[in-house]
Amino acid sequence: MSGKFISDLLQSITERGRELLGKARREDATSPANLARLAGDLLTRRGEATGVALAEEVLEAYGQLSTEGRRDFLLQLAHDFGPDRAALDKAIEIYRKDTSDVNALRLHEAAEPRRQELIRRLNQAPGGTAALVHMREDLFRHERERPELKALDADFRHLFSSWFNRGFLVLRKIDWNTPANILEKIIRYEAVHAIQNWDDLRRRIEPSDRRCFAFFHPRLGDEPLIFVEVALTQEIPEAIAPLLASEQRTIKGTAATTAVFYSISNCQSGLRGISFGNFLIKQVVEELRREWPKLSTFVTLSPVPDFVRWLDGELASEASLVPADLRDALNDLKGGSQAPPPEHLRKPLVAAAALYFTQAKTSGQQPRDSVARFHLGNGARLERINWHGDVSKKGLTQAYGLMVNYLYELDDIEANHEAFADRGEIVTSSDVRQLLKRKGGLRPADRASPEAATS
Repeated sequence: MSGKFISDLLQSITERGRELLGKARREDATSPANLARLAGDLLTRRGEATGVALAEEVLEAYGQLSTEGRRDFLLQLAHDFGPDRAALDKAIEIYRKDTSDVNALRLHEAAEPRRQELIRRLNQAPGGTAALVHMREDLFRHERERPELKALDADFRHLFSSWFNRGFLVLRKIDWNTPANILEKIIRYEAVHAIQNWDDLRRRIEPSDRRCFAFFHPRLGDEPLIFVEVALTQEIPEAIAPLLASEQRTIKGTAATTAVFYSISNCQSGLRGISFGNFLIKQVVEELRREWPKLSTFVTLSPVPDFVRWLDGELASEASLVPADLRDALNDLKGGSQAPPPEHLRKPLVAAAALYFTQAKTSGQQPRDSVARFHLGNGARLERINWHGDVSKKGLTQAYGLMVNYLYELDDIEANHEAFADRGEIVTSSDVRQLLKRKGGLRPADRASPEAATS
């Protein structure tokens, strides 16, 4: 009721604003330049009703632009809606003469790009939040070719981080009684293990040992932001196929000891870089423990989306992280597999994966693997690398079938997070550390021929 009341109130304000603006006042905003002038007009408005109506007009006009028109409008925002240079210079001069807190605040206000205030005002329009999330999706399409858009993206990211913080998010359990329009979105947004049809979805959310939870935001209605699928088991799984099988043995909740997070999907690409997953996992753990007090293990079964690309590069590089004899053993693997790798490649491939998780870094010295960055940053431990964990076409193409478990040891989460955040330390299990001891490559026992290994 409260959401509908707010929506009706906004609509009433907008309609009143349109009356005040007058129908004859509507400007032709079908070009990026005219739309930018309309946006400038919005920044000068002081009346709330006319401001809301004009914000809606700007967003409607933006939605009618072509792809190129939207790009040009975004570029105008980046170029022409930065800080007021004269006001900023004056604030800098005043602050240099008197470094008081008041002058520091005025300097901060003068340094804020006008784009941020424009985005705030656009957000007041009915449906404004969703429209701005889609606008940032448009920005992503052009950011690589037009790096000047990065400043505009920084403004979006700054504001979205506040608007979508944990205090505004609502956790909802997704089950077979959830409205069909939301269930359709769960099917559409599943990004890790595709949901084939309604029966497949039902197998994932209806049994007593399956759970699905999603975060929602009041301004986005029934659009989920992120969701997680959970399986309750009696042990840490090594492969995804048994969890997704059409024929499954249901485990009674009282017998389950392990909660497996086997799929986490972000739903809104326009919110890329705005972190919800850490809050989601922590709150889901609380919900699960409340329902099943005997649960003692919380673990993921995660994909390794960039491993094939990394390993191909290492096999072709003279300055490789992978030792020579591991490269020799793996040299026939190129660009993914059409079939599960043979058993004699298990040890060299898993050893190479251990190097990937612990030593392959981005230019910012973060783990190269995006899934690893997420879970390690949330305080998980790199627990186990699973051979033939996902032998689907996707799993073979991106990781030669490997999957990995990240363990959330509740008593160690904060310490693990601090170690990763402060020192870049990747906390690993003894099994993973054992793999990393092979500094010289394969141990003699691992150098058996393929025939000997399979005999």
